[in-house]
Amino acid sequence: MNTARIVVLTIAVGAGGVAAYLASSAGPQPSTPTESVAQLETVEVLVAKNDIPLGQAVAPGDLQWQTWPAATASSNFIRRNDQPNATSDIVGSIARSPFIAGEPIREQKLVKADGSGFMAAILPSGMRAISTEISPETGAGGFILPNDRVDVILSKREKNPDNPSGDRVNSEIILGNVRVLAIDQTIEEKNGQKVVVGKTATLELKPEQAEFLARARQSGTLSLALRSLADASQPATTEHDAKRDTVNVIRYGVTTQTSSQK
Repeated sequence: MNTARIVVLTIAVGAGGVAAYLASSAGPQPSTPTESVAQLETVEVLVAKNDIPLGQAVAPGDLQWQTWPAATASSNFIRRNDQPNATSDIVGSIARSPFIAGEPIREQKLVKADGSGFMAAILPSGMRAISTEISPETGAGGFILPNDRVDVILSKREKNPDNPSGDRVNSEIILGNVRVLAIDQTIEEKNGQKVVVGKTATLELKPEQAEFLARARQSGTLSLALRSLADASQPATTEHDAKRDTVNVIRYGVTTQTSSQK
């Protein structure tokens, strides 16, 4: 046999033996420890699947369960583990405040359709709902919708001292920036309806404003002037009262109060 071949074979056998020895002595390698990941505690919360406007009855398709972090879920939210039948129990309730899609449902913003009157439910504390007759001519041509803000104008016919044979008509704003609760029985815009032509407008007023409107209704014609949406944040005012001064009148030693127009 060729000497060179013997040498190469010997080296190969030796190298294989050394490799086998090293592999057997190395032993199993320790595995890298895997860091444990903290699990975030969650709850299922009932939310609005679609926008729910003021006054709309809640339909089954308007609700869905959504996973929320338990730490950020308010106690006012409806949780599935507390009220598993909420989706069916709430259906038919009426929204006393609007919901936007994805907003958690809160029972404080709902009223049962078969409970107390809906109008009483949506009225803020201390406010009153009072209705007044309108027409397309006195109701901004029918373009006033529920939740719009309006001024109430009183127009009345009076004797004209400069022309005894004719009368004159005076108009003034008696209530400013008040909210319209309803037009007839319509309390919201539905099905893309842009105009509500009705005969009665229901306004949200303070008790003293309601009394004043009832008196004014007997003395002339009332008209509603539509205001800009930008005025919604301004407080409602009684313009008529702001234009009157109280005067003390002393007659035969007795003091009485009367009002005079500015």
